[in-house]
Amino acid sequence: MLDQSTRTAILLLREKGFAKRKIARLVKCSRGAVNDVIRTNRKKPPVIQRVEKAEQYRDEIIRLYPECKGNLVRVHEILAQTGASLSYQALTAFCRRHNIVKPPKLPAGHFDFSPGKEMQHDTSPHRLWVSDRQVLWQTAGLVLNYSRSRYMQIYPRFNRFVCKVFLQEAAEYFGGVAENCMVDNTSVVRAYGTGANMVPAPEMEAFGERLGFKFVAHEVGDANRSAYVERFFDNVENNFLAGRKFADFVDVNRQARLWCDKYNNTFKRYLHATPFELLAAERPHLKPLPEYLPEIYQIHTRVVNAEGCVSVHRHQYSVPYELIDRQLQVRETKDSIFIYHGPRQVAEHLKTYAQKPQRVISKAHRPARGTKKRARSMADEILQRIMTVLPETGQYANEVKRRARGRGILEMKRLWRLIREYPSAPLLSAVQTAWSYGLYDLDRLERMILRNIAGNFFNTTMEKNNET
Repeated sequence: MLDQSTRTAILLLREKGFAKRKIARLVKCSRGAVNDVIRTNRKKPPVIQRVEKAEQYRDEIIRLYPECKGNLVRVHEILAQTGASLSYQALTAFCRRHNIVKPPKLPAGHFDFSPGKEMQHDTSPHRLWVSDRQVLWQTAGLVLNYSRSRYMQIYPRFNRFVCKVFLQEAAEYFGGVAENCMVDNTSVVRAYGTGANMVPAPEMEAFGERLGFKFVAHEVGDANRSAYVERFFDNVENNFLAGRKFADFVDVNRQARLWCDKYNNTFKRYLHATPFELLAAERPHLKPLPEYLPEIYQIHTRVVNAEGCVSVHRHQYSVPYELIDRQLQVRETKDSIFIYHGPRQVAEHLKTYAQKPQRVISKAHRPARGTKKRARSMADEILQRIMTVLPETGQYANEVKRRARGRGILEMKRLWRLIREYPSAPLLSAVQTAWSYGLYDLDRLERMILRNIAGNFFNTTMEKNNET
């Protein structure tokens, strides 16, 4: 069949008065083909309607394709078993023409970014070997769109605290930030809305304002809008993680930073420079960082357990044993755990990223030799103190200590707290009632004290009469 350009040339030569024989010689085709073009007087080739052998099996092919998990070889085998007479090539051509295999690709967009205009941030899960064990960790990446400079770190988990730690590290690595930070519609950054209507969470928006950028999101499903960072993750999977093993969390991110340095110092033909050379030209257009950047930390409230430790992400960190049963504030940074009692720091530990729960114990937080003997008599000391301050409760306190598990220190401490915090009259009334009924549960005792306080200690009837 003659193509459109040849048919156009034939009709143009015919209009100029050339004979058919000469036209056929000039365009190098048969005179019959020239006659057909002149007779139909059409520049476009006619559409040939052919009956496809696979058309009668269309419904069966569409049904079998997902069942066979997209394997057309298996689809052809099943069709052949049912008596279908078509070749494998005819089946694949039919599936391509009718977009059964996969939908046609849409054209990708093209974006031009000026220096310091935008950077792209995203995360992707990757499997890597850490301490001879395969783990699924989150890779966080940031790319400056103009210079294509890259920075990445890998974390066991990724939340808003880790996101702020990573972005601040990346900003210090680049020496500034771009005007906008393009993200997908992740809940780590997003409070509500998607795409152009995305509203960042207040703490993330405040963090961006402190560094000098604002978060923006692309539309749902528009992955091409963040193509630079998506391509970055493909390089991480097939280059950085390929054949590498790591000792621990610190080793992972040390090698990740060295890998980014190597990439950013490598000449790129499509950029006609290295990313770091373009970064030097882009840096004057970046938003400069504040003169002081405080270390980012996450606050946890913990009660010291009986072992003298607080729990953070299943790991146990020791505190001075004198703070057992106290409520403390734990400040978690990327690398450390700081523990505060009020405004004072009482402990500091290196953060552990081990997969199994670990115990991080400091010898300075444990009692000196011989202190445990005094700890055994602590319950007796508190009991003696209770009998001195309020002798009427001595018999009840002695029975509570006798029934307690272990040395009874926690029970004596709690009973001593009740005596110090509540008025004597409702407390003695509750103790007498509990003693008469054989109740030695201190939770129930405290509820009885509160009930007595509400009914007797505060005369609600008299207050109502005074108000009237």
